[in-house]
Amino acid sequence: MRAVRFFAAGAIALFATVASGQKGLTQMTSNPDPGHSHPYVGMWITGDGHIRHELLPNGRYDEARGSRESAYRGRYEVTGDHIEYWDDTGFTADGDFIDGVLHHGGMILYRDSKAPAR
Repeated sequence: MRAVRFFAAGAIALFATVASGQKGLTQMTSNPDPGHSHPYVGMWITGDGHIRHELLPNGRYDEARGSRESAYRGRYEVTGDHIEYWDDTGFTADGDFIDGVLHHGGMILYRDSKAPAR
């Protein structure tokens, strides 16, 4: 009987661990409120057009560099005018939207329609 209780306790602990791991995985790969949109969704590009950074409405981003499409992908969260990124490989970064311009990782990105003429 003692072995059965021990097994049951282990199964409950394992289930709790798996369930919390699944919750963490969901949080890592999706926006907590996918129906919520913010004014920064859309394409952002550097002045020379080399880096194209698309913020998707589902809390994911897709970044192209030069001819390399989808060079980086991951999730993001916007709080006010601040953005946090979590790349699918584990890399993290952040940035700020200032006067309609995205300052991120030493780069300045503009809305696709508002980028300086190349």
